[in-house]
Amino acid sequence: MLKSHNRYDYSPIIDRPDYSWPGGKRLAIHFSLNVEHFAFGEGMGNDYAVPHPQPNSRSFAWRDYGNRVGAWRLLELANDLNFPYALLVNTELYDYCPEMIAAFSRRGDEIVGHGRTNSERQVDMSLEQERACIREAAQTILKHEGVAPKGWLAPYISQTYDSPDLLKEQGFKYMMDWPLDDQPVWFRTKHGRLLSIPYSHDLNDSIECVSRRTPAQLYCENLIDQFDEMLEESARRPLVMSIVLHSFILGQPYRLRQLRRVMQHILKHRDDIWLTTPGEIYDHINSLPDGIVPGSKDQ
Repeated sequence: MLKSHNRYDYSPIIDRPDYSWPGGKRLAIHFSLNVEHFAFGEGMGNDYAVPHPQPNSRSFAWRDYGNRVGAWRLLELANDLNFPYALLVNTELYDYCPEMIAAFSRRGDEIVGHGRTNSERQVDMSLEQERACIREAAQTILKHEGVAPKGWLAPYISQTYDSPDLLKEQGFKYMMDWPLDDQPVWFRTKHGRLLSIPYSHDLNDSIECVSRRTPAQLYCENLIDQFDEMLEESARRPLVMSIVLHSFILGQPYRLRQLRRVMQHILKHRDDIWLTTPGEIYDHINSLPDGIVPGSKDQ
């Protein structure tokens, strides 16, 4: 037998108990907007062009564009079209540009833990370093928002063998690091169950637009195809579609133009879908009887 993570068991999506989202909706959609901050001249910081030695001012400034410009454009789009975000926050941003986070918080967007900074990865940390990182990020959000964060996405979606245990130990309710399913799945941890909520790795703006060099028009056509197909399939089973955004990528004007077209297409079906946040998805799943959601009988 191959080594296993032992966090969840295999469950084919066609054989699971059925359920619906609030209001009888069948397709839940969340918009997860990543806002990130980096150390200048040291640490990690992806350079998607030719690798450049430190201080890599080009790459740093390109990322910082997202905080100075892109996030504000995406905020205006959400206000114009009336949809919610989950804001995935590097907590170093509370020191750097607290007014940007506050603008999203005031409109009721969910604040999700996204580590301290994308200059570091959990996989490079010792157990105690990772525990301290998760604790510090959670406490910083609690200090500024008045409520503890429910959810977590690791910088670079980079977990260690211990990450689910440490997240549950700190009080997190869900994570979005495992792209294993189009429905939420309960994970086993040493401290009880932790919900895995779908977060797109394949159709992710960073991977599509930058790593794969997919043109913005084609990327947005892919989003529309994803939505149309999942909306049809949701008649047979409940599904979650995540739209993954980064402020320095989709906040670029030419890409935002295409994203607006996607949003207008989706919102034509507003009455048929649940526009929500990962935290609200967690609340609904947690309210269902044990045995409905994969893994829920385990703990």
